[in-house]
Amino acid sequence: MQHGSHEHSHAPPDFGTAFAAAAALNIAFIVIQVVYGVFAHSVALLADAGHNFGDVIGLLLAWAAYAVAKRPSTARYTYGFRSATILAALVNALLLLVATGAIAWEAVRRFSAPGEVAGLTVTVVAACGIVVNAGSALLLASGRKGDLNIRGAFLHLMADAAVSAGVVVTGLVIIFTGWSWLDPLASLVISVVVVWSTWGLLHESLTLTLGAVPSRIDSAEVRRYLAGLPGVTGVHHLHIWAISTTDTALTCHLVTPGKHPGDAFLAEVAHALRDRFGIDHPTLQIEIGAVEQCAIEHDRRA
Repeated sequence: MQHGSHEHSHAPPDFGTAFAAAAALNIAFIVIQVVYGVFAHSVALLADAGHNFGDVIGLLLAWAAYAVAKRPSTARYTYGFRSATILAALVNALLLLVATGAIAWEAVRRFSAPGEVAGLTVTVVAACGIVVNAGSALLLASGRKGDLNIRGAFLHLMADAAVSAGVVVTGLVIIFTGWSWLDPLASLVISVVVVWSTWGLLHESLTLTLGAVPSRIDSAEVRRYLAGLPGVTGVHHLHIWAISTTDTALTCHLVTPGKHPGDAFLAEVAHALRDRFGIDHPTLQIEIGAVEQCAIEHDRRA
């Protein structure tokens, strides 16, 4: 006799309005940065604009992914389209790294001929950037702990605010010293900050697309919990993967020789998996007799 249990959690909150407001603020600010960056001959401002543009693309992608993720499941896409949020996070990270490479290349080229930089213009525009980026980040702050997409957008916006602060300092130093070479140097520092802040997002989103266990979940601990349940003598076919940046699924076979533990047992385990591990889509199958070992797990240790 076999029986399964599947538990669903509530949908994550909708951050569509927050994404829209943050994107609008940053698009307007990018236009200002590009105009004044060209006027002031500042590659640091243009570098910051490039970084902000990457964030806007990320915000728009995340916003689109949220809309797509809400579409109902179909006969072919039985989990719906929730994994679009993972793909959005991955594309966002890749775009930021590509943009950063272009920024760093331009900065290196400018070292040989830095040109005159309008330090006051750079300082004023970058100071506005602190306000815009920090304000945009606050719009997404409440969702940063439970969603990879939102966390990525939040971290990038906060990094932008910090980078803008660095550009302010650069502009002030240029005003008082005339050291124009500090401008391309600042853009290289910006590039390092972008790569550092993006690497974690790239790594996690890439692993999730490959079906890896989300980093916040200890699969060994989940196995120990299941193996320690009353009446359970074996745990196999255990698989944990991300359906989206907020939803996690689990499938598992529990061996309970000679006796089925009942529906109440399955419901209790499903709730515990959600509350203790954040696994909100578990499917449990009870086995009361010998079964063939899963080919996927034949070389895995319990």
